[in-house]
Amino acid sequence: MAMPVWAAGNPESGVDSLRHFFKDVHSFSARFKQVVFDETQKPVQESSGTLWIERPNKFRWDYEKPYKQQIVADGQRLWVYDAGLQQATVRDLTGGLSDTPAMLLAGKGRLEDNFTIQPLEAQGGIEWVQLKPRRKDGGYDDIRIGFAQGKLRAIEMVDGFGHATRVTLESPRENARIEPARFSFKPPEGVDVVGE
Repeated sequence: MAMPVWAAGNPESGVDSLRHFFKDVHSFSARFKQVVFDETQKPVQESSGTLWIERPNKFRWDYEKPYKQQIVADGQRLWVYDAGLQQATVRDLTGGLSDTPAMLLAGKGRLEDNFTIQPLEAQGGIEWVQLKPRRKDGGYDDIRIGFAQGKLRAIEMVDGFGHATRVTLESPRENARIEPARFSFKPPEGVDVVGE
């Protein structure tokens, strides 16, 4: 995704914020808005909800609009529940998800092992950092993470087909206690479970 670039601030401070996030932030929650763009940069899907992350490898994305969906990782398994379809899919968490945004944010380890990191110029009060996956099988060619005043505020990803996803975050909270039950999922009665 082409992003306008204009000078503002020190681009290295975005890298410092990224390192702080991965070294010192053990839990994170925020409201989110997600917009998916096609290869012509036309918005094709918008959604919103709340996310919670706890390292290592636990996260929950509750999509509230336009459809109710939950994506829950308990550290070992990944559940995707679609309330409208009354269907839940479950799979092993390690099954090729290491370069996805959710696992990137919830993962543990050295970013430099999986990504090349490049500071970008700040824009609109956001300090951007570009992450290029070292492996080409992760699903995304380009990931950009944005920080405002040291807090995670945005994630942008572009896949190999030129489709982009932008997630903007509101009311971020770092290192607040998250109830362990937030990261467990039990399919509601009558729901079809696929993959178990």
